[in-house]
Amino acid sequence: MTDQPRRVLVTGAAGRLGRAVLDVLAARGVPATGLDLRDPGGLPADRVVTADAGDTAAVREALDGVDAVVHLAAIPAPSLGTPEEVFCGNTRATFVVLEEAGAAGVRRAVVASSFSVLGLPWASTLRHPAYVPVDESLPLQNEDPYGLSKQVDEATAEMMARRYAMAVVALRFPLLGGPGDKFDKTVARYADDPGSGAKELWTYLDTRDAALACWLGLTRPFEGYHAAFVTAPTTLAAQPTEELVERFHPGSERRAPMPGRAVPVDLGVAERLLGFSAQHPYPVAVPDEREAEAS
Repeated sequence: MTDQPRRVLVTGAAGRLGRAVLDVLAARGVPATGLDLRDPGGLPADRVVTADAGDTAAVREALDGVDAVVHLAAIPAPSLGTPEEVFCGNTRATFVVLEEAGAAGVRRAVVASSFSVLGLPWASTLRHPAYVPVDESLPLQNEDPYGLSKQVDEATAEMMARRYAMAVVALRFPLLGGPGDKFDKTVARYADDPGSGAKELWTYLDTRDAALACWLGLTRPFEGYHAAFVTAPTTLAAQPTEELVERFHPGSERRAPMPGRAVPVDLGVAERLLGFSAQHPYPVAVPDEREAEAS
C-alpha cells in the first residue's frame, strides 16, 4: 500500500457515491474537501466548496492542501440534459479537475467512468459486445452523449497521467445501489424480463464496494493510467449467465467459461491493480431456491 493521502478532494460529494467515499475517508481519518453544485449539509467533510466541477477558479480553490482527487461529478445519464449539456459538461469537468490537480502537484486521481463507456446501455437498439467476458480492450460502440463523454473522460485521464506523471485509474462502474434500493426492483424486472438487462450485461455493484474501490485507487501502488471494470462477481439475474448470453448476445465470441451466475466481465485488472473484490453481493434467489422455499 502507498501512504494514505493527506487530504482528498471529492467532486460530486453530495451524490450517493460521493457520500460513501467521504464516509470511507472519515473512517480512516483522512481529511476531505467536498465539491458539489449544492451543499445539503451533513457531509462528512471538514471543508465544502459549492461550485460546478467545470469552474476553473472554484476547482483551484478546492484543491488547496489536497494531494489526491476522487472525481465523481457528472451528469449521470443522457436523459438528464441536452446532448450538449451532458457531453460538454462532463468532459469539461473532468478536464478542469485533472488539469488543475496536475498543475497543483497532485499525483494521484481516481475518476468515475462507467459501464456505459462500452456504448451498450444507452444504445437505441440492442448492441452486442464483440466478445464475452468483456474486458478493458473491448471495442467501444458509443452512439449517445453520455457514453461518449466517458470515452473522452478516459482519454483525458490517460493524457493527464502522461502530462503530469500522475497515477490515474478510471473505474468503470455498473449500476450502483444496495438492498432495499434499486436492486430490488431491478432483480424483479430481470426475473420477469431477463432481456431488459442485456444492455448492461446484468451487472451491478453495491455502493459501499464502489467506495472501497475508490479508496484502493487512492492507496494501492501503481503508476500511469489504467481503466478497470469494478462489478460484483455475479449478476442480478437468476438465470445462468451462459444461457442469457446465448439468448441475447448469440453472436458474441465466448473467450472464457461463465459458470453459474458469473458476471460476463473480466475482473482481472481490478483484482491485480487494486486488490479489489466486491464484499456485498446481492442475494438473488435462483429458480431452484425459490421452488425449495415454496415446497
